[in-house]
Amino acid sequence: MTTHTDSAHILQKRLEGKVVLVTGGGTGIGRAAALAYAREGAKVALAGRRSAEIEATAGEIIAAGGEALPVVADVSLEEDIRRLIAAVIARYGRLDIAFNNAGILGNFSPITQQSSADFDQVIAVNLRGVWLAIKYEIETFLAQNSAGVIINTSSWLTHGALAGSSSYSASKGAIDALIPAVALEYGRQGIRINNINPGIIETPMAHSSVADASAFAPFIEHTPVGRMGQPEDIGDVAVWLATDEARFVTGQSLLVDGGYTIAGIR
Repeated sequence: MTTHTDSAHILQKRLEGKVVLVTGGGTGIGRAAALAYAREGAKVALAGRRSAEIEATAGEIIAAGGEALPVVADVSLEEDIRRLIAAVIARYGRLDIAFNNAGILGNFSPITQQSSADFDQVIAVNLRGVWLAIKYEIETFLAQNSAGVIINTSSWLTHGALAGSSSYSASKGAIDALIPAVALEYGRQGIRINNINPGIIETPMAHSSVADASAFAPFIEHTPVGRMGQPEDIGDVAVWLATDEARFVTGQSLLVDGGYTIAGIR
């Protein structure tokens, strides 16, 4: 007998049968999004540079009854992007949704303390890596003659700044400028593309940037909702943007920051 609860659970699987690719899928926002996509019925391919992390996330999905494919890849390398997408197609036969989430902070310090190599590294991963992923994901959608959804992780720093954020902010600002053009180019083919601009999110990357957790207190104090964001706060938005509920949303950079960037006296 199917209970009301069982029926509701079935109805909640908004991405049943879809194939999703998540880069940077081993930790933080990427892990949370991958688990959320799987709960909605998607088959999830996870990419990252560290095999242990993506295999652990894939293991969680499989243990919960889902399907997952971990692939070691460096998004700054064009051949790795091509190989990654080929692996997804080889396993699942298609690609429907991509969450280009992989990114690095780089040398988070004043510009005079950064080298050109520091700048190049951040741009290679955060901008070039996203540009390459978008290019080959769209080529895949077109080859399939199918619609598709692309979501990228940007940052609240495109609306503000921190001392030391010049290279990181430049990389994220560029992808905010990138996606409206892509949305115009391929909207008629049923391809949607959007960014999520997270606020202060409690991730391993965020913790690696500070000496201890007390450094987050001023950010929490300045945030109207009164807390740091959790990876799941972003993962759930990444799911929504991939569903038909967001079918009329494209070319947008969506702040998900608990109100942190609202100007005004606190």
